[in-house]
Amino acid sequence: MNKSDSVGPVTIYQIAAESGVSVSTVSRVLNNSPRVSPKTLERVNAIIDKYSFKPSPLARAMINNRTETLGVIMPDITSPYFSSLFLEIERHALEHKYSIILCNTLFGGSSHGVATPFGEMKYFQMMMDKKVDGVIITGGEVDKESISREYVDALNRLNNNLPVIVIGQDIENCNCLFINRNLGGGVSSLIQHLAALNHHRIGFIGGEPGVKTTTARLTAYRNTLKSLSLPYDPSIVALSDYYFKDGYSAMKQVLDQAKSRPTAVVAINDMVAIGAIRVINDYGLHVPEDIAIVSCDQFFESEYLSPRLTTLDQQNDYLGKLAIMMLLCAINGMGEPVHIDHNPRLIIRESCGSQLSGRK
Repeated sequence: MNKSDSVGPVTIYQIAAESGVSVSTVSRVLNNSPRVSPKTLERVNAIIDKYSFKPSPLARAMINNRTETLGVIMPDITSPYFSSLFLEIERHALEHKYSIILCNTLFGGSSHGVATPFGEMKYFQMMMDKKVDGVIITGGEVDKESISREYVDALNRLNNNLPVIVIGQDIENCNCLFINRNLGGGVSSLIQHLAALNHHRIGFIGGEPGVKTTTARLTAYRNTLKSLSLPYDPSIVALSDYYFKDGYSAMKQVLDQAKSRPTAVVAINDMVAIGAIRVINDYGLHVPEDIAIVSCDQFFESEYLSPRLTTLDQQNDYLGKLAIMMLLCAINGMGEPVHIDHNPRLIIRESCGSQLSGRK
C-alpha cells in the first residue's frame, strides 16, 4: 500500500496493518510509551512518517480514552461573577489544550423571565454522554444551605464516572473535590473601613436567603458590627437576590421601613449596589454624601461607575486557574483535597465617601 493507493485519509488501522503490529502498539508509539521495543518503534515511526500521519481529534480521543474536553456547569452566565469566572476557567483550560463545554442551568431564571431552569442532573448525564474528561461545577444547587439527598447521589454518580471539581463549600457525604472559597472574607474589612469613616449605622442589602454566600456574608456583617460595638438594626437589613432590580427593591425597603436612615450600606455584590444607588437617587439623596455604598463582590465595570464603587476583588483569576490545575491533576490520577489561600482584596473608591471633607 502507498499513499496514492489509499482512498481518503490514512487511519491508525492502516498504519498498524502496514507496520505488522496491533492498533494498541501504534497508539503506544503515538503517545511515546516506553513499552515499545526500539526495533518496533523504528518500524512504526517509518510508516507514520511515510504518510505524514497525524491522528484526528476523534481518533486521538479513542487512543487516549480522552476527548481533551472539559465541562463547566454554572447557574447564570449573564451574572458578571459567573461570566468572569468562566472566562478565567476557559483561558487556563486553553493554555493546556483543552476545550470547554459550558452548561448554563438558568438557576437564576426568575430574574430573566425564565420559568423553569434546566436541571443540573440532566447536565450530569449529558457530561457523561459527551465523554468529557472532567467537570467543574460552580454555583447553583451546590451553594444551597439545604441540599437534597437525590442531588448528592447524582453528584457522586457523576464523580464515579469522571473527575469533578466543585468551587464551593464541602457537602456532607459527597466525594467530589472542593475548592472552599472564603465566602465571608473581606466583609469585615469593608465594615471596619466604614467605621473608620465615622459610620455607625451600617445596613446590609441583597443576597437570596438559604444560599451559603448570603449566610456567610450576613454572618460576617453581624459579627463585625458586634466586635466594633456598633448596633445591629434589622430594619436596615433587606435580603432579596443578586441582580440590579433586587438591589433597587432591597434599598427601597430599607429607606421606606428603617427606624432611622443608615449612613452606609453593604451590598452583596456590585449589581445590587448599582440598583441601590439608583433608588437612593430616586429619593433625592446622593452617594456617598447621604449614604455610602460598598460591595462584597467586584464586577467588570465598577471602576467606571459614578461614583466608582468601593468593593472586594474575589480573585476569580486565582480560582479559575486553581480549578483547572486541580481538575487536570484529578484526570491524571493525582486528585486530592488542597488548602487554598482565598482572601478577597479591598478596593477603596469613591462610593464609600473616603474623599469627602472630614473623612479619613
